[in-house]
Amino acid sequence: MLYLDSRLKFFLSAVAVIMLAGTFGFAYLENLSFLHSFYFTLITVATVGYGDITPHTQAGKILAMLVIVFGVGTFLGVIASGTEMLLERREREQRRQKLNMVLGLFFGEVGTGLLSGFSKYDARVGQIERNLLINERWEPGEFTKIQKLVAAYEPDIQVQGAGLDEFKGFLNEKSDFLVRLFENPNLLEHEGFTELLRALLHLKEELALRKVLTDLPETDYRHLSGDINRVYRLLLVEWVAYMKYLKLSFPYLFSLALRTNPFDGSASPIVR
Repeated sequence: MLYLDSRLKFFLSAVAVIMLAGTFGFAYLENLSFLHSFYFTLITVATVGYGDITPHTQAGKILAMLVIVFGVGTFLGVIASGTEMLLERREREQRRQKLNMVLGLFFGEVGTGLLSGFSKYDARVGQIERNLLINERWEPGEFTKIQKLVAAYEPDIQVQGAGLDEFKGFLNEKSDFLVRLFENPNLLEHEGFTELLRALLHLKEELALRKVLTDLPETDYRHLSGDINRVYRLLLVEWVAYMKYLKLSFPYLFSLALRTNPFDGSASPIVR
């Protein structure tokens, strides 16, 4: 996209230079007004050529040939680059829509459940919990503010025994779903979500390799807590961004997401 943008700017600049040179050139060589000179240069570059104005001097004819040779090709370059940019933008928007559908599936199947489970063991959750009580009146600026807050947040999850077994069982149950997400090529355009999936699969593997999650050494519990905190922090960032997207694009999905907010103790999918 940056390449297309640079190419379009180059062609636009070249057309502007040719238009200026042609306008001043024809005004001087053909003794035309600037309006007539600009008009003649424009219809020449655009290959319209109404025939109502033609160069009469030898120098004017040479300038007209130069404008045709350089101007027409440059003008076509502007059209081609602009069209390609529009198509690329539309294709990128379609990929973004597909990726957000994947995000919706992820939070419906895995993400919201993990947020609920992790937050129960987060000793610092009170620092951010009130800020995550999103409502329908939030504006984009409020979401951006909370995104920065959760990106800087340092959770403190210390979990052992039964809690780890709970996470292990949940991730094993969702194993096939998580692996299939990586098959989606659109993930490459969302580095944050890709990083989250990698961290989540790493945590799943760490838990799966331990047959028993009780009576582990304290150093191992700290290691597992570090993996969980990493997943939790990344998950928070992606969840807030996804809620912002729903608020702006899909009000009915946003309504359901509000009613199942994992940080709202009174949340319920039932509409009252």
